[in-house]
Amino acid sequence: MTILILSFLGIFAVVLIAVSIGWSVVEMQRKKKVVGMLETVSGNTAAAETTVLKDAKGAYQDILTKLVSGLDVTTRVQANIHQAGLEWTVGKLLLVTGVAATLGAVLGYRIKLLIVPSLSCVALALLFGSLPYLFVLGKRSKRLRAFEEQFPEALDFLGRAMRAGHAFSVSLEMLADESPEPLGREFRQVYNEQNLGAPVEAALQNLAKRVPLLDVSFFVSAVMLQKETGGNLSEILSKLSYVIRERFKLKGQVRAASAHGRITGLILTIMPIVLMFALLAVAPGYLQGMAKDSDGKWLIIGAIGGQLIGYFFIRRIINIKV
Repeated sequence: MTILILSFLGIFAVVLIAVSIGWSVVEMQRKKKVVGMLETVSGNTAAAETTVLKDAKGAYQDILTKLVSGLDVTTRVQANIHQAGLEWTVGKLLLVTGVAATLGAVLGYRIKLLIVPSLSCVALALLFGSLPYLFVLGKRSKRLRAFEEQFPEALDFLGRAMRAGHAFSVSLEMLADESPEPLGREFRQVYNEQNLGAPVEAALQNLAKRVPLLDVSFFVSAVMLQKETGGNLSEILSKLSYVIRERFKLKGQVRAASAHGRITGLILTIMPIVLMFALLAVAPGYLQGMAKDSDGKWLIIGAIGGQLIGYFFIRRIINIKV
């Protein structure tokens, strides 16, 4: 009983420390964001350099850049929260994660699903602790899909508005007022930024950072290139909308062709887990004897590792980029 109380106190202390650190980092990021907005409005920031050419630097530098940028976990988590359309902070997410992990540890200690109490506590703590972030990622994916589906109509709207004689900034305001969420919210922010004095190029680049979609990058590059070289922007947007719709058709065909593989991978992944719980319910001593044996433990570890490796390769095979 004493060990259990000390474990709970330790987990609670770790959660408090993590929340305090996360809160301080979020406050620093918020101050930095405000300063950046003021610098953008005042015009003190350097002009962004845009190019449609591939970077001529080596691939090793790209890999190092990705590794260095990947170390800033807080910024990435906050970006995911914003892209999910949630009004959360990293500190709130950490607090919910800590509470869920503690609940999972208590539940694992009581139920003892994985035969060994300590292993059950750790497994359910990890499972419950990952649920809040998985919820954020699910909301993010759903919101980005909705934005991607609404985006071709938005490009057609901008093209029609400019053919009717409206300026690009006025067309952005009309699009923000007429579009549903999440597209209307994002373009409202673009209009507000450029209306406060920020360059249109900077506002569009911020849109590309907030909505990490290939179609949005194409849109931003097309608008910035048209401003530098000239041309009929409404015609460019209409052609871009046509290309995006054709890509949607191709993605639908690819998903239909890979549906059998996705269902097969799902069944092969879930079936061993269902069988394990069925054996624990029907014949608990069967797996307990295997877990107590020295060779049986290695067989269980190998089975779990093989399952994870198989799931990884199945996902790589059926995840066809379009």
